[in-house]
Amino acid sequence: MGLKTVEQLRQARAALGWTQKQVADAAGVSVPTIKRLEASTGYLAMRVDTLVLIEKAFTEQGITFLNHGEESVGFGVSINISLQQTLEFGE
Repeated sequence: MGLKTVEQLRQARAALGWTQKQVADAAGVSVPTIKRLEASTGYLAMRVDTLVLIEKAFTEQGITFLNHGEESVGFGVSINISLQQTLEFGE
């Protein structure tokens, strides 16, 4: 799975111009679930089956989640986080 962080979740939603409700509807999860996830920071904390549903909703729209150090093919956006932020994420 490529979707790992809250920041990736927010970025994917923004890239599609989706509301939290649209993400929830596409993934088949509740709006409060998306709100709770986006209110946190760092790595996503949720059940694996919920994570799979959310990631699938985005990937079906063409979103690709990259792992640390992985490069994209074609145009896109990436974020280069600092070592301090990486340590805060627990890597």
